[in-house]
Amino acid sequence: MHKGSCLCGAVSFRLRSEPKAVANCHCRMCQKQHGAAFATYASVPKSDLEYLAGQELLTSYNSSGSVIRKFCSVCGSNVEWSGSKKFPGWVSIAVALLDTSFAPKSIKDIHLESRVCWL
Repeated sequence: MHKGSCLCGAVSFRLRSEPKAVANCHCRMCQKQHGAAFATYASVPKSDLEYLAGQELLTSYNSSGSVIRKFCSVCGSNVEWSGSKKFPGWVSIAVALLDTSFAPKSIKDIHLESRVCWL
């Protein structure tokens, strides 16, 4: 079981299963939301994400179609995104928020068509 939290610690969560489908997403939305070259997310079934504190502090943003991104309204940490039409029962968590050790077996790079030139 993994635990995680945002930068200020107001939002904390637990994952009841081992994260799957770990990816470095190079799409422009992830670049803009994270202010970085890419964002690393791992997915779990929605039922396996449990908020321990601060769920009421999450702010939602509909970034595209059915995709909802959530972030801490106090410190701005990007926490999750969900709403994929292809995987409606799953949620993706920003891996850097994990407070417990997590060593994925593999990490896929996706949306390389938007990869930054300086990476």
